[in-house]
Amino acid sequence: MEYVDAGGARIPKIGLGTWQNEGRACVDAVRTALDLGYRHVDTAQMYQNEAAVGRAIDAADVPREELFLTTKVWRTNLRHDDVIDSVESSLADLGVDYLDLLLIHWPHPRIPVEETLTAMTELREAGKVRHLGVSNFTASQLRDAVRVADSPIVANQVLSHPYTDQSELRAVCREHDVALTAYSPLARGAVLDDDVLAEIGGRYGKSAAQVALRWLVQQDGVVAVPKASSRSHLEANLAVFDFELSAAEVERIDALTPGLRTRLYNLSPAIMRRNPF
Repeated sequence: MEYVDAGGARIPKIGLGTWQNEGRACVDAVRTALDLGYRHVDTAQMYQNEAAVGRAIDAADVPREELFLTTKVWRTNLRHDDVIDSVESSLADLGVDYLDLLLIHWPHPRIPVEETLTAMTELREAGKVRHLGVSNFTASQLRDAVRVADSPIVANQVLSHPYTDQSELRAVCREHDVALTAYSPLARGAVLDDDVLAEIGGRYGKSAAQVALRWLVQQDGVVAVPKASSRSHLEANLAVFDFELSAAEVERIDALTPGLRTRLYNLSPAIMRRNPF
């Protein structure tokens, strides 16, 4: 496994995303991932699967200190006292004493980020959270968060895959020693049918999905948290550290353009930021 060092945190470059994975299927996926060597698990209060993730962690033969566990505070809980209550609930559901990383899931236009980060810092000082971060923040929102935070912001988790251009945000992250964590790194399956990615992968004996993940984690300061359930997909997503894309291959991937479905999906973070559902 390779790591990103950011703001005092050491984050495994490939983690397990658990969005839309609940119940027994979630327990099985997390347990299998941990058995295969994953040490980074990403969940959220809104996913309604923290208890399932917790059961898997409890059943796995992995020391807690080896695991990098991330969860998120939903946007309805960003007021100071609500943050505290939310995290206490998450800790209880996960069955752990502390979180390695706590993220603001989405910015809220009517709740000052300073209020939320103040509560998160208090949780850090109490030993219940080790590192703080944000999710779905734009470059300007990230700068604001870094400016008002009393503790380092170590990660910004955003939509990132071969059909998005996050170069500006990535540069801001590097400027402030923040990791960029890519969710939906396979573009909700769109990469699987990409001829360019498949052609590149053929040179290395890798799939199009593995090339997409390699393209991400090969970038400075980038982490990816693909979702997977089957053992074969979990294994494949982890097997991206034994090859390296050439500069020419990276340029070809940088130039990829999304189809209509992916273009519409790429708009979803901006819509969510403007409309605090």
